Amino acid sequence: MSDKKIGLFTGSFDPVTLGHVDLIARASQLFDQLYVGIFYNKEKEGQFSIDQRCHMLEEAVANLDNVKVLTANNSLAVDIAAKLEVTHLVRGLRNGNDLTYEANLEFFNKHLNDKIDTVYLMSANQWQEVSSSRIRELIYFKADISDFVPESVVREVDKKHEQTRI
Repeated sequence: MSDKKIGLFTGSFDPVTLGHVDLIARASQLFDQLYVGIFYNKEKEGQFSIDQRCHMLEEAVANLDNVKVLTANNSLAVDIAAKLEVTHLVRGLRNGNDLTYEANLEFFNKHLNDKIDTVYLMSANQWQEVSSSRIRELIYFKADISDFVPESVVREVDKKHEQTRI
């Protein structure tokens, strides 16, 4: 077994926000390798396709040399983590509600694989209210999202709006 510290930060990233990017950048400093996993259920329709999410996320973290984006369909994070020899799952917390949810998830993850620890990072103050679901709502109403998402998301949204213009 290697002494390398390997992290896995998962989410749907539909779309990736600057809060996500901040957490990824901070987590990348804690690990030799950080995987960022776009986890999805192919039965659920997202606002953005998996390819679009992957492209936007890869572009947003391109400056982080030890970060690799991957996708996983209908998989448990602990199963993917075991295959990748991950030592730590990374989770972001915006508030107490997130902590309650994540603590429950950690309980089951630990039961499924007690060799993988979970590390929690608090969202920076300026991102604590930002969520992908709120961003999707703003996108629906064609509001300006540029203060909350990477430029790669703004460009993708602009393309979407161009395609739907009459």
